[in-house]
Amino acid sequence: MIICAGESESFEFATPMGIGLIDTAINLTKRCIKNPPKSILFVGSAGSYGEYEIFDIVESNRASNIENSFFNANAYTPIDNIVSTASNVSRETIVNSSNYITTDDTLSKEYLSKGISLENMEFYAVLKVAKAFKIPASPQPISKTFLSLKDVSFKNGIIDFVAVRYCISKYLFLSL
Repeated sequence: MIICAGESESFEFATPMGIGLIDTAINLTKRCIKNPPKSILFVGSAGSYGEYEIFDIVESNRASNIENSFFNANAYTPIDNIVSTASNVSRETIVNSSNYITTDDTLSKEYLSKGISLENMEFYAVLKVAKAFKIPASPQPISKTFLSLKDVSFKNGIIDFVAVRYCISKYLFLSL
């Protein structure tokens, strides 16, 4: 099943699940209960904390759910806020998910110091639901990846892209 957030990040080939952690978790859970998919491919955009450039394509199977207040010791969490569906996480890009978008360069450096490279509002929820339903969300063989400038368009300041690939449950990010 190919999914996306929806609204400004909609793709003809993907089913929208909602923007943010809660809407994505609710809608993807409903879908998995009603008609469990064999795999999940989530496509969308992500903000870079500085490690990636615009138009970089990044695949990840590891997410965190950290709020900015974590870095100034004004908050804590009792939950395990890292989820991974990868078998080998030693070289895996970590994508942070929050319902807020980081705009502070100092905080971006804090995320990078913890090994977190990108942020996307839905990714943590996608991996948590996939893991809960035991839906494969680890890298599978890729036959070929197609991406060209003709597949990239700008709409309302958002970059849309099409990456057609044969794989299971990898998240493709276009770093902004």
